[in-house]
Amino acid sequence: MIIVSGEGLGLDEIVAVSKGAKIALTTDAAVLGRIEASQGRIEAAVNNGEQVYGVTTLYGGMADQYVPVERMVELQHIALWHHKTATGPRLPAEDVRAAMLLRINSLMKGYSGVRLELIERYVTFLNAGVTPHAFQRGSIGASGDLVPLSYIGASVIGLDPAFLVDWGDEVLDCVTALKRLGLAPLTLRPKEGLAMNNGTTASTGVAANAMGRATMVLALGLNVQALLAEALLATNQSFHATIQAIKPHAGQVFIGKLFRDLLDGSSLIRSEAAGERGHRSGKLIQDRYSLRCLPQYTGPIVDMMAVAAQQITVEANSANDNPLVDPDTGEVYHTGNFLAQYTGVAMDTLRAQLAMLLKHLDVQIAMLVTPEFNNGLPASLVGNTAHGLNMGLKSLQLTCNSVAPLVQFYGRSMVDLYPSHAEQFNQNINSQAMNAANLARDSVDACEHFLAAALVFAVQAVELRANTVRPGYDASDMLSTRNRAVYAAARTAALGAPDADKPLLWNDTEGFIQDKVEGILTDLRSGSLIRDALTPTLDEVSAFLNG
Repeated sequence: MIIVSGEGLGLDEIVAVSKGAKIALTTDAAVLGRIEASQGRIEAAVNNGEQVYGVTTLYGGMADQYVPVERMVELQHIALWHHKTATGPRLPAEDVRAAMLLRINSLMKGYSGVRLELIERYVTFLNAGVTPHAFQRGSIGASGDLVPLSYIGASVIGLDPAFLVDWGDEVLDCVTALKRLGLAPLTLRPKEGLAMNNGTTASTGVAANAMGRATMVLALGLNVQALLAEALLATNQSFHATIQAIKPHAGQVFIGKLFRDLLDGSSLIRSEAAGERGHRSGKLIQDRYSLRCLPQYTGPIVDMMAVAAQQITVEANSANDNPLVDPDTGEVYHTGNFLAQYTGVAMDTLRAQLAMLLKHLDVQIAMLVTPEFNNGLPASLVGNTAHGLNMGLKSLQLTCNSVAPLVQFYGRSMVDLYPSHAEQFNQNINSQAMNAANLARDSVDACEHFLAAALVFAVQAVELRANTVRPGYDASDMLSTRNRAVYAAARTAALGAPDADKPLLWNDTEGFIQDKVEGILTDLRSGSLIRDALTPTLDEVSAFLNG
């Protein structure tokens, strides 16, 4: 059970709730008192005839039009009603759940002027597994994520049967869902409709889930590179502590230490301590850049992803609607916390760094399949070279070459695009955070596909390499302690446990390469073999990103 209090939510907790974990609201009297005080302050403003945006006025570019007291409740319903404009692809259920959790967390800060009863509606939906239909398109992240949050909010209060929800395998109208939950439609009070749809929590929920999956992508991408380093007979000198200490960027230092650990105990990694380079006679005196510069190249990736993770975490624990009511002083602030620029920038950063990660992996795979660069492995990692017609993983490299540019395309920035003239030039600057976050989800999807293929290359390569050192293709005894576990998990997911008699791919026609990639991809997304084997690396990467 995850306790929600308005602060302290981490990315892991957001991801857990998105996948079905239950929540409860804090019982802290101070927190609950702030919620009551801010709601009471709005009631007092109405009773005293004060002017408050979205309570006594219309919205946005129409905020010069005032609303009589007898129509203020109707206005809050209209705040949700008139944003039913979305078409296009649905938001995944996990992203909707994350958005609901973050709306709860924001409202629990006590600056939004809503009743506790309203917040409890979201909790009931989450814990019962009732997920409103919301859509990927429609938000520019300027007055928050108005359209998707309106679909969610309208469903939670039972505004109209046209708002639909998923409950298990059923699609229900929201009024029917409320009835099953033992609840009646809720009539809003002044400010409450605006508090439900005016905030950054939809795009930030999508972003938090993307960040959670990207952490796994990063950890696996680094571990794959460690396997490739073994297959290519790289030197461990590139990761020496002294090198990182005299260029002490945090990410570079972290990567150097991580790879020293990942490669510890390997029989394939070359040691060049005290100038031992006899194995390089007639060859390059040093590794090529993608190996030698690995800490310097991937260090900035983990540094920038850490910045993005920190921005998303802060945003997820913020009060981000408008106006905001200080429960301590009663001050009403007409402000801009609903601008999701931090979320948009974080997602632009994330996508750019994922593109950099795949750029690095793609060139390492290119080295791996090319005899001129791979230190004695067959072209395209052919298994049975005596067959005469085998072509190994030649075609799989084409798949990787198709996916990596796609991720690079996704890596282009969104936040600097399309100046908005929305609703009478009121929203004349915007974040495009929802588009940036949705693209991040797409980028992670593609990265997972690429990494599944990369693991096929890595497994085949280390098995072929092992057989060049001593008879037998099972590479377990040759690999480092940490890589051994990931190798065995990937090999098992792709085809079965390591086999001393044959590598992953022997004769091309013995089985489809597609099946091996899909076996790994399925395990990455819904299994546990690779995740369990990756746990030490994943824990270290997660700690760095969230440190």
